[in-house]
Amino acid sequence: MLTRNAERAWLLWMGLGTVACLGYPFLPPGGGRAVAAWLFGLVALLVMVAGVRRNRPTDVRPWYVFIAGQVLWVLGDAAYAIDETVRGFHPYPSWSDAFYLSAYPPLIAGLYGLARGRRRREWSGLVDTAIIAAGLGLIYWIFVIGPILGDTASPLVGRLVTIGYPTASVLMIAVVARLVTRAGRPTVSGWLLIIGSVLTLAANVVYTLMPAVLMVAGDFVYTGFLFAYVYWAGAALHPSVSARPRATGREQFGRGRLAILTCSTLVVPAVLFLQGAHVGRPVSWLAIGVGAVVLFVLVLIRMAGFVAQVQAQAGQLEILAMRDELTGLANRRRFEQRVREALETGSPQVAMLDLTGFKAVNDRFGHAVGDELLAAVGARLGSGLRPGDLAARMGGDEFAVLVADATAAEGDTMAARLGAALRVPIETGEHELLIGAGIGVAGADGTDDAVELLRRADVAMYAAKADGDKLRRYSADLDDEAGEEARLGAAVRIALDTGQFRLVYQPIVSLPDGRIVSVEALIRWDHPDRGFVSPAEFIPVAEQNGLIVELGAWILRTACAQAVVWRNTLGDAAPERVSVNVSARQLAEPGFTELVSSVLAWTGLGAQNLILEVTETAVFGGGQAVQAVKDLHELGVRIALDDFGTGHSSLGLLQTVPVDVLKVDKSFVDNITLAGREAVIATALIQVSHGLGLMAVAEGVETAEQAAELHRLGYRLAQGYHFGRPVAEPDFLGEPTAVAVV
Repeated sequence: MLTRNAERAWLLWMGLGTVACLGYPFLPPGGGRAVAAWLFGLVALLVMVAGVRRNRPTDVRPWYVFIAGQVLWVLGDAAYAIDETVRGFHPYPSWSDAFYLSAYPPLIAGLYGLARGRRRREWSGLVDTAIIAAGLGLIYWIFVIGPILGDTASPLVGRLVTIGYPTASVLMIAVVARLVTRAGRPTVSGWLLIIGSVLTLAANVVYTLMPAVLMVAGDFVYTGFLFAYVYWAGAALHPSVSARPRATGREQFGRGRLAILTCSTLVVPAVLFLQGAHVGRPVSWLAIGVGAVVLFVLVLIRMAGFVAQVQAQAGQLEILAMRDELTGLANRRRFEQRVREALETGSPQVAMLDLTGFKAVNDRFGHAVGDELLAAVGARLGSGLRPGDLAARMGGDEFAVLVADATAAEGDTMAARLGAALRVPIETGEHELLIGAGIGVAGADGTDDAVELLRRADVAMYAAKADGDKLRRYSADLDDEAGEEARLGAAVRIALDTGQFRLVYQPIVSLPDGRIVSVEALIRWDHPDRGFVSPAEFIPVAEQNGLIVELGAWILRTACAQAVVWRNTLGDAAPERVSVNVSARQLAEPGFTELVSSVLAWTGLGAQNLILEVTETAVFGGGQAVQAVKDLHELGVRIALDDFGTGHSSLGLLQTVPVDVLKVDKSFVDNITLAGREAVIATALIQVSHGLGLMAVAEGVETAEQAAELHRLGYRLAQGYHFGRPVAEPDFLGEPTAVAVV
């Protein structure tokens, strides 16, 4: 209600103020009109004060500085009205000019404070303002101020007052440019400040530099000053005065700011060209030279600061890219980098640890307790390391420790110490948890390949877990003894490092025309020795050993990048959306929403063009997984519930999980043409999706008859071999597979 009342008050002020300004030129000339202008300025001042007190801006100080300038401006109007009423004319210069000129410093200071935003000591904005002011100042000096000062026929006081207005205008233009180009879109209040300032500048130029225009249309010029009152008071009265553009924590060097700064730096050659084009007019070498030096120094300072800031941000990004957010340890990328460095300078030992009992903790106490447990494990592993050693979280509940240069005995001692540390119960809140870990240790004997060293440690870790959470050192015979799951897990790690995975895309079409509207990204693995490895084989292994987190991130980045390539090359023929499958372990990973957001920003794909497919089992347990889905949905990403109808609480999930798409499982499509239970369920599911306003995609469509029946039942999206098999480059430009409508 308060916001609504504030909006009404603002609209009333803007309406009445506009009517008053439009009526001003039609008032009888003389003292009465001047008094009316003064009273209007006084009312606007009071409205501004009331607006600031009512809306309570985050930083009220710039507003009060700005209001001080308004007070001086209103005093100038009063002096002007006295001259018109008592003397019957307005001398130049006069006391009103003294008040007007003294009003500019607080007005400019207040505007700059509002343009600065939340950040303090914003040197970049100050330098930008100085560059703009220097460029404009040079133009004004050459073409306005210099000729005025050189006109000795006019009184000195009059000349100083005359050049005072354009000098103040230069500074105000620079600050207004800063308001327009600062980070974040201006609020309504910000735009009103900008418009009011521009009107003041325009009226000021005519008032001081165009006497001929002033004599013909002076009433309308003065109206510009009155409109500035309206907009400035409206800026304080509008509720958005309390809002500020969200601080990004980093400087944004947008096109608008770059264009303004570029034009400012081109002033010197432009002035030289203009003065040189007038034959017989001397070139102001001193002024141009001083202006060139000032601009050069300011731009040099600006670029030096900008480069320093970029370097600092790059360093921060590198640190973040190499650190696990949850535990604060190094992540897999940093660990692998350090292993390579250690192999070049010595003989490292690597221990891989996989926790046991962690899934039970997650299932029993929730993901929050599980996260606390992982953080506590990370702290224990990181403490007591020698200088040069490194502990890392490799993903999920898998950790690793690097001893940069050590013997096998020292590596075993280190691993035994880690095992003993983990056998001590861990307190997380009100819970005391006891977990175990399978630990595998490997040395670099006979190899200088980091991937091979990590593979050996992986194999030893799987052997340790098979033995009941013991400690095992790698030996060649473990490659033969290791189970298929252990070998496959190690092979997945190598495949990720060596680029053996690829993506294919299966079309999702609209019915009945068969036009491709989106694609689902599917992973494929062509092993150099095994040949094709089915996702049904390696995905569960990656889920178990935590590699699904890194593998899923690669799939997401690759699919989004490919979608952008198609949009850039195919235009309207490109698929509207790309679907990516997300596992339960990915959803439970801290920072997954931030990962998706960063991938979208990096590739340039819109959030609305990405669909993340989650299974019912992934979100059935609630907790972190459901929260991640909600966060992603708020980000604008569409959520699809995969294999819908096969779970034990499918309809219940629709009440707790924000869903946009239901992917009806293939089992209900196979016998859709028969009058059986599957057809009844498929009919019910499409009715549910229509009732909830969701899209429904029928999966596994293999025949034209199935497609026609699905369309008859109300399905408008379908996917399956009938429309296209998963391939690296679907035929988006080919003839669509239309459905016969009965």
